[in-house]
Amino acid sequence: MNDYLQNTWISLILCISFISSSLQAQESPEVDIGGALRFNYNLSSWKPEQKKRGGDFGYDMFRINAIAAYKGIYVNAEYRHYSEAFGGGMLKQGWFGYRFNDEDELQVGLSQVPFAIQQYNSHNWFFNLGYYMGLEDDHDMGVKFMHIGENLEYHLAYYKNAEELRFGDASAISPSRYSYDVAGNNKEVHQANAKLMYKWGDTLQSQLGVSGQYGGLYNLNTKKTGDHYALALHYEADYKLWNLKSEAMIVAHNPENEPGVSREVITMAAYGAPYEVASDFNLYSLAVARDVPVNWGPVSNLQFYNDFGYMQKKETSFEDSYMNVTGVLVTAGNLYVYIDYAAGYNHSWLGGNFVDDFAAGNPDAKWEARFNINFGYYF
Repeated sequence: MNDYLQNTWISLILCISFISSSLQAQESPEVDIGGALRFNYNLSSWKPEQKKRGGDFGYDMFRINAIAAYKGIYVNAEYRHYSEAFGGGMLKQGWFGYRFNDEDELQVGLSQVPFAIQQYNSHNWFFNLGYYMGLEDDHDMGVKFMHIGENLEYHLAYYKNAEELRFGDASAISPSRYSYDVAGNNKEVHQANAKLMYKWGDTLQSQLGVSGQYGGLYNLNTKKTGDHYALALHYEADYKLWNLKSEAMIVAHNPENEPGVSREVITMAAYGAPYEVASDFNLYSLAVARDVPVNWGPVSNLQFYNDFGYMQKKETSFEDSYMNVTGVLVTAGNLYVYIDYAAGYNHSWLGGNFVDDFAAGNPDAKWEARFNINFGYYF
């Protein structure tokens, strides 16, 4: 199956390359450089010493964005630098692109995986629950074709692997990455993605979409390739100052581990640290937001939101995971301030045991919360 998918996508790339040679390209170069600087304050319910200090306020991230185009070929890249504890420097995205016309585009490199609601299935600084399983704002290495019409939109992609930072013969992936990928003794290989959306409406603008992805999981110890897949149905709507995002997913991983190693759990990694995730689960999310335009000096808009996620694990002995974030985004010129109250139950980043909250979990867990303010200036 993997060889078939690989040959199919290689043929598609060659066909598109021949077509593109006859298209007219721009003659003058264009370059656009931007970036962001962010600081973060947080106060966490599960950190007693931090609560005594009144929380912590410090460095979050600095990034540089670059977009350049010449002769119809363009590059889009974003490099981020976090603190060493969160992975340090990493390339979030970076691809070479070509636009055939106003609706059709090809991207080659580290691009966003076309799956479910994009660019984000959330409004808050923490994303929604799917991000922590590599199902929101994920980026992998491959080729993607997009058709973005007025009513019909579709994306087709082939990803050779996740972003690779270690090029040894049998090297596990580095955890210093922006988006979550399968890690440890398994590596993502030969993944195919397809996404179809229909868009309609005027006052009430709607989009209904279906997505699917299928790929291999190469095990470094057994030298065998398992597989993984995900299916998603989503609906997004905009009505006046309101936005609604809703998703339902079925996700499964079938690694070819060595005898004695559980197949009910996989390892995933990002931001400098790995953790365990249940191999098979359903994921449901619902997020709603409303804009409130204001005229308070530099402040022009307040966006109030509530984003909810539920992870239903297939293994009955595992405890399910939940996440809910209530907050407001304050827009003041180029300064964006997220003020969030993020609560989690069996959530690795919101209290409890970081290592296996998204896998076995803890039946005696309680809801934990983090009050967070993120200040970001984007230029």
